[in-house]
Parts: sequence; C-alpha cells; structure tokens
Amino acid sequence: MKIMLLTALTALLAAGCATQQIDWKTRVGHYTYSQAVVDFGPPDKSTPLPDGSMVAEWMTDRGETVVTPDGPYFYPPRRYFGPVIAPGYSVTRFPATFMQLSFDAHGLLTSEREITK
Repeated sequence: MKIMLLTALTALLAAGCATQQIDWKTRVGHYTYSQAVVDFGPPDKSTPLPDGSMVAEWMTDRGETVVTPDGPYFYPPRRYFGPVIAPGYSVTRFPATFMQLSFDAHGLLTSEREITK
C-alpha cells in the first residue's frame, strides 16, 4: 500500500513539474503583439522600428551569480612565519535568458529567438 501511494505521489509531482514548450513556428503570421502582452505581460524592452515593425523582449530566466566556499588554501611558509591560510571560493555565473519576439507593422509575429545576456 505504501509503495502504491509513493508511486502515485511521485507521478503527480512529475506531472506538475512538466513545462509546456511553445512551438513558435506555428504561431508566425498568426500570433499578435496584443496576445503576447496578455500571455507574458508588458515586455521588459521594446523597440519600434522605422518601418512600423517592433522588436520586444521578455525575461524568461533571471541570471544569477553563485558563490560557494572551497577548502582553505595553504601557501608555503614564509621565512620566520608559519604557512599562510587563505579561504577559497568559487564563483559561477548563470546568464539571464530573454525571449525576443519580432512583429510586423500589423502586429503579427514574424520571428522568435532566445537571447542570453
């Protein structure tokens, strides 16, 4: 009984964590800027172009910097002094990810691309 309950809970958790991928190729020419604003909120950046088209960006993943401690480093002893012990650390940077959508003068989607900054 416990195994069945654990299996059911694991299946529910896995189903809840699944993310749906958007097939942008099928949306080109049909998806509008207004629909994008409804789906994703106002863009983080948008640029109107002289021909009436627009490029808009939405942040999909915030970048971060992770600092983790390492073991202490022992430097060779200096003359008349003992060894120098210095704490160490590692820095890992994860870039921010943006979705960039381009719309024509009528507000219809023309292209999509993912950008990391």
